[in-house]
Amino acid sequence: MDLYRKLDILAGAAKYDASCASSGSRRKGALGAAVPSGVCHSWAADGRCISLLKVLFSNQCRYDCAYCVNRRSNDHPRARFTPAELAELTVAFYRRNTIEGLFLSSAVFAGPDATLAPMLEALRLLRRQYRFGGYIHLKLIPGCSPELIRQAALLADRLSTNIELPTAQSLQLLAPEKTEGAILATMDGVEALRKGGRDAGDGDIPSPAGQSTQLIVGATADSDALILRRAEGLYRGVGLKRVYYSAYVPVNGGDSRLPAVGGAPPLLREHRLYQADWLLRCYGFEVDELLDDSAPDLDLRLDPKAAWALRHLDRFPLEVHRAELEELLRVPGIGVRSARRILVARRRQRLGAEELKRLGVVMKRARFFLTSGGRYLGPPGTAEKAIAPLLLAAPGAAAQPAQLAFDFTPPTPATAQMALSGEL
Repeated sequence: MDLYRKLDILAGAAKYDASCASSGSRRKGALGAAVPSGVCHSWAADGRCISLLKVLFSNQCRYDCAYCVNRRSNDHPRARFTPAELAELTVAFYRRNTIEGLFLSSAVFAGPDATLAPMLEALRLLRRQYRFGGYIHLKLIPGCSPELIRQAALLADRLSTNIELPTAQSLQLLAPEKTEGAILATMDGVEALRKGGRDAGDGDIPSPAGQSTQLIVGATADSDALILRRAEGLYRGVGLKRVYYSAYVPVNGGDSRLPAVGGAPPLLREHRLYQADWLLRCYGFEVDELLDDSAPDLDLRLDPKAAWALRHLDRFPLEVHRAELEELLRVPGIGVRSARRILVARRRQRLGAEELKRLGVVMKRARFFLTSGGRYLGPPGTAEKAIAPLLLAAPGAAAQPAQLAFDFTPPTPATAQMALSGEL
């Protein structure tokens, strides 16, 4: 099989993996400049284009996971790069200003170490032969040896290991050849290396952009509470930078273990999980504040912060000139930056609706939860029970991502040929 056909197959096979953000890189090199150019490229949940060469090393898989397009029982064309082919492709695309980095994953075509070793060889060629200093995100193979994890952490900017499903029971149902223990042990190995690098204080931290993982949403009956508790545990336990949520897409038919999905994938549910995840990481919320056993799933009509605020109207309205930072962060329509701006601006002036709007506060939502100098900023006479309908009527209340996180056009053989030949 020629190189361009391989690229066509393996770029297309990689599109279902959402976990490829590139923030945090500090690597410098002769070729590629992730830091000076401010590269932070991926395919975001709302469909925005970010430029990494996103490929599998191989789509030949020994596993038969129910949800995966590359499972061994599927009758699809199979391909595998050599390390030299992948390195050459990456550099060719980079030199033509088509990409700024590489996202590399692979199906498990052999044992964990035998699969990961040639992927690391490709990265060594990029870093040492081509002196490539651009961003590299490498997907680890669960169960790989500590030595290969160490090598990977020194070559890649970010590492990730997909946990896929929130419980061991769900994993056993849909991916019985994978084990939660092997996945978590690989994550623990990365965190141990990173912690050792930080403690050494030599500035050469392994995997400087940290590690991430991906959870599939909607392939099992797991609730949003279960999914978010798993994410919360991973943030606290292995220091993940991000958990990515991927709406389940039925790419395999005729499997009784999978749900019957009618219509579009659950993109709005995925979107709400991202919003809730942001509250956990940046706003000081805990899962048990957002969800409980009586309401284990997020309200699709409202963003999670607005839904929480409506359940806790006894805490509102807040006086904008006296509220603490932690209180302001819980007001719908106030973000981290706008909350900090409020703390600074209120020392010098009185803040009314117009001033707050100029500070970045989304007043269409925040006005129902604030007073300024004792004056309520919402519509006069608004009763508590009327706030929810008004919030639901606000633009963007039930906004849905424009397209799937994995919906992209992979490089075509013709594009690859032009990049390699210098015509692009």
